Amino acid sequence: MFFHPTTGSAEAIAPLTAERVITQWELVPTLTAAFAVAAVAYLTGVFVVRRRHPSRPWPWWRTLAFFAGLATLAFATESGLAAYDDLLFWVHMWQHLLLLMVVPPLLLLGQPMTLLVHASRNPVHRWLLRVMRSPVVSVLTFPLVGFAAYTVTVVVTHLTDFMNVVLTDPFVHDLEHVWYLAAGYLYFLPLIGREPIRWRLTFPTQLFFLFLAMPVDTFTGVVLLQTNYEPFPAYIGRRTWGPTPLDDLHAGGAIMWIAGDAIMLVVIVALCVVVISGRRGIEVGRWLESLRAERFAVLAGGGSGESMSTASRARRVTADDDEQLAAYNAYLARLHERSEEER
Repeated sequence: MFFHPTTGSAEAIAPLTAERVITQWELVPTLTAAFAVAAVAYLTGVFVVRRRHPSRPWPWWRTLAFFAGLATLAFATESGLAAYDDLLFWVHMWQHLLLLMVVPPLLLLGQPMTLLVHASRNPVHRWLLRVMRSPVVSVLTFPLVGFAAYTVTVVVTHLTDFMNVVLTDPFVHDLEHVWYLAAGYLYFLPLIGREPIRWRLTFPTQLFFLFLAMPVDTFTGVVLLQTNYEPFPAYIGRRTWGPTPLDDLHAGGAIMWIAGDAIMLVVIVALCVVVISGRRGIEVGRWLESLRAERFAVLAGGGSGESMSTASRARRVTADDDEQLAAYNAYLARLHERSEEER
């Protein structure tokens, strides 16, 4: 039997299985409605952008990433994880990792703030940009603030008595979910996000802050693994099956350490792949631009002796677009003069 803190009644909870994690959902009306509103709002923005800019529609993979984030959020808060997080600490830990390290990056890949800006018109468009770059938002999205929020969240919720409060107060439990989601979003936003905020970090700085969070997960996990007593007595007596409270605690510590570091490594590798491929694209673009500039220079020279000097200058330094346009116009003028002479 399990005394449910929300309903205040004793309930018979079957042992946890992989099947029950997937099939035993506890739909919360307010959460389900919030997910539906977010999905409809995002799709509306995608439709508006596609209608206004048919040649440059919203990338489909960003939409897919955003909905993957919503689906993961629903899984963390309404699936079997939510049904058993009051019974098993290691289940609670998986829920925390999803809310803190998986959902925020997926939502950020969807760029909801950028979509909102693209789908709006003035004066709302200007107002949104002004708010996103305001002093208050700039302070909240400062990388050190996000890292501090991440660190405090991981340490306080796992190495203090806060977990006992969460297990006995449903309202605090719900606030904890919001806390995790907000902390993860603030942490990852300036590091992997491409939203219209003030901060634009260099690639080494992004890697530095991502690697900086890994010792936090490792430290917390190791402390839990080495603890030889149950620091969260609210878990005791809630079930008659499964691991002992101490084994459950150690399993949660191992998940925080190993799985937390593994998820962060995946984020780091993904960032490296994106940055490297993006730089290669820039290099190819510059090469094509140099070819275009060289061709402009040859045409502007009209095949005379000046063509070689102009072309060589184009190979050394790409000319300014205004200068190239002027040279091309001069080339067209010479062609016109030749045609007039032939007549």
